Amino acid sequence: MGRTARIHRETAETQVELELSLDGTGKTKIATGVGFFDHMLTLFAKHAAVDLSVKAVGDLDVDQHHTVEDVGICLGMALQEALGGKAGIRRYGHFALPMDETLVTSVIDLGGRAYFVFNAELPTPRIGEFDSELVAEFWQAFSANALCNLHVNVHYGRNSHHIAEGIFKATARALRMAVGRDSRMTDVPSTKGTL
Repeated sequence: MGRTARIHRETAETQVELELSLDGTGKTKIATGVGFFDHMLTLFAKHAAVDLSVKAVGDLDVDQHHTVEDVGICLGMALQEALGGKAGIRRYGHFALPMDETLVTSVIDLGGRAYFVFNAELPTPRIGEFDSELVAEFWQAFSANALCNLHVNVHYGRNSHHIAEGIFKATARALRMAVGRDSRMTDVPSTKGTL
């Protein structure tokens, strides 16, 4: 069996169907109704080398918040499920990524405890029709439900699109490292014996 998960989440505000394969090639089928967010999820899957399918229907007549946050919740839940007992993974991942004038570092620990640090300022309130503050909301929801430490640091940058894209790509690359298999560590990578 591959490291896969399928999540269905339905609330009064959203309906989300999400499928994740950790051992993929970056194939995607994304439809959230939020164009910029679809773009971010597509490049995330490509750089994480995961296959990702997302269908979300949300109360976009209110705003984009519930849709973006609930997809983050589902992606975190899917990662946690797909990893199973976490035996043989690297556990930690990090990546520094330049995106034109922007430099982002993302560091992740799949250690079973949720903590999120976001040191980033997006200079404009919107990127096209996308609410810039939802970048942090998405990754907060993801880390809380993936039960991971995630630290995102934007060292510098001027363009909100570049900053957001840098964050998604850097985190994808860090995650790709963390979920990778470690041939020298066949058990759980923790002295506790569990993650």
